[in-house]
Amino acid sequence: MTLVLDASAFFAEVPVDGPAWTTSSVVDELVDFHAKCRFTALSAAGLRVREPRKEDLLRVDEAARWTGDAGALSVTDREILALALELGAVLVTDDFAVQNVAHHLGIETRSILQRQARPIRWRYRCSGCGRYWREPGDCPVCGAPVKRKLK
Repeated sequence: MTLVLDASAFFAEVPVDGPAWTTSSVVDELVDFHAKCRFTALSAAGLRVREPRKEDLLRVDEAARWTGDAGALSVTDREILALALELGAVLVTDDFAVQNVAHHLGIETRSILQRQARPIRWRYRCSGCGRYWREPGDCPVCGAPVKRKLK
């Protein structure tokens, strides 16, 4: 089984059995000595680094907007999701927003230290007038902050 590793996989002793991939933005997030050593060891064992395709990034963006997680995903999160989508790989992450978008895209996920996230869809509601919107920001009607709520 092919794995795509998020940065959290390098901070914990995650068993990697089979081919594994990550992105350069994940590698850039590895600042602590232990994580860098883990990356070096996994690289020697065959871990490969590559960037995702643009069309897969667009699919991830669309899915993140649908689930309501677009504002919670970093560039790195988008890239590992797109790479897992492209490779048909299992995504190893503890990030709930990443897991939620992965579920929507049909990407299998594996948690590291946290419980597995259940799929949810967020809604955005104005804290002033109570209207629902498709994304966070300021309400175009009353100007109050629009906040993320569970659907």
